[in-house]
Amino acid sequence: MWTLKMVGLGALALSLSLEVLCRLFHRLRPVKALNEVHFFPSEVACVERIFTPSSTHLCSCPLPHGVDTSFSRLLRHVLSASSSMDLCIFSFSNMDLCRAVLALHRRGVTIRVLTDKDYAAITGSQIGALRKAGICVRCSVGSGYMHHKFTVLDGRLLITGSLNWTLSAVQGNAENVVVTDQPELVQPFMKEFHRLWELNEPAGNVSTRANHR
Repeated sequence: MWTLKMVGLGALALSLSLEVLCRLFHRLRPVKALNEVHFFPSEVACVERIFTPSSTHLCSCPLPHGVDTSFSRLLRHVLSASSSMDLCIFSFSNMDLCRAVLALHRRGVTIRVLTDKDYAAITGSQIGALRKAGICVRCSVGSGYMHHKFTVLDGRLLITGSLNWTLSAVQGNAENVVVTDQPELVQPFMKEFHRLWELNEPAGNVSTRANHR
């Protein structure tokens, strides 16, 4: 009887030890880095399910459904933000990307947008819609174009590349987008955004413009 008890206790101890070791292994195991490259133009497909994943309503639009495209992956990454979004973009006229940014805003995500002063006012620009919703937008005041195209989500995920957030760029141009969570790449973009954000602070724009006259 004593032997059986000892065997049982030994088996229990072994089981617990294995469980502890497994948990420790999972904690210490490095998390796989996110590094993706997407090319455009993107195949045209319905993206309604991305915005309403829990809806039981079937979209009746004529576009292909359930197709994974470069644009759908971009949208999913944008919509993954949970706390903050810093967007630095030259031209922004794509209505689906605007819809994604507005959806984040309604969720309570803190959003800052820095854009080019000339392209913010062109026909079709979505910058006005962002401002109307209460999203903080600043325009560059320098003499050159604010030509960046990048966003940092939650201070940890970088989306950058040649792609302007326009319909023609998504559907017609040869473009690229890189998505990464590598800190050594994300941090410099965060630093540059903060630098440009302060540089283009509205209260300082009056003196900046005066110096350019």
